[in-house]
Amino acid sequence: MQAPPLLEATNLTKRYGRVLALDNVTFTVGDGITGLLGPNGAGKSTAIKLFLGLLQPTQGAAQVMGAQPYRDVNARSLIGYMPEHDCLPTSVNASEFLTHMAQVSGLPPAQARTRAADTMRHVGLDEARYRSIGEYSTGMKQRVKLAQAIVHDPRLVLLDEPTAGLDPGGRDEMLDLVRRTGRDFGISIVFSSHLMGEVERTCDNIIVLEAGRVTQQGSVTGFTENTDILAVEVDARHDELIAALASSGIEAGRDGNSVLVAHESGEHLAAIQDALIKAQAPLRRMAFRRRMLTEIFRDGPEE
Repeated sequence: MQAPPLLEATNLTKRYGRVLALDNVTFTVGDGITGLLGPNGAGKSTAIKLFLGLLQPTQGAAQVMGAQPYRDVNARSLIGYMPEHDCLPTSVNASEFLTHMAQVSGLPPAQARTRAADTMRHVGLDEARYRSIGEYSTGMKQRVKLAQAIVHDPRLVLLDEPTAGLDPGGRDEMLDLVRRTGRDFGISIVFSSHLMGEVERTCDNIIVLEAGRVTQQGSVTGFTENTDILAVEVDARHDELIAALASSGIEAGRDGNSVLVAHESGEHLAAIQDALIKAQAPLRRMAFRRRMLTEIFRDGPEE
């Protein structure tokens, strides 16, 4: 018998009075890292709360590995949750807090302490484990929130805007930590974010929510497949290269250090090579441009 998906939404609808937060959405989440992408107010947090069993749907169903968490409390032990907002106790240290959270999830005391220590090492808090959480920086608090979400070794963890409040360096470190969590712990992840670049860098699959509806879903590589635009990256003499291409009847434009050319035939490639020589433009690399996730929102949903 085939195992049910980790998460499954079936005609899922949630209303808050007159506000329709989710409108008859259907999707599944399997193994790996899945991005739940959409602008603020798209319904991402509502979907997460439904899968956590914190809310009941107005219509339809939200299932966690075949169970409805708002009816079966045992389903909640299979998942972890990293909330967006700061909700940590400030007067205890990380070691005490994570040990407590592991015990609350059902681990015996000795195993809880061992698991808390292993998890703190994983998130990079081993040396600060006995400091009060109230003394932590924003980045360290985000790591504690991730740690408490995985300390009980769940099958799946739900991360709600895990890079919120972090500077660019901190965001990069958190994204790397999320990827390592999936790889090293074997935990599947739902990564909720409104930042397309984060989802593109981190996730295997994607579900796009807009105004409470699913507008796109599939593998990230499917959305970011190669286009027929050839990006010719050169270190200098971009304008000269564009002029040389134009003299051969090839229209081109510039994007940063790249000259973009619509690649139509093998003869085109030979003409580009001739133009590089003519312009004396030092070639760094040449490759087909990949489609970006930002184009999902610019182009609108596919029919």
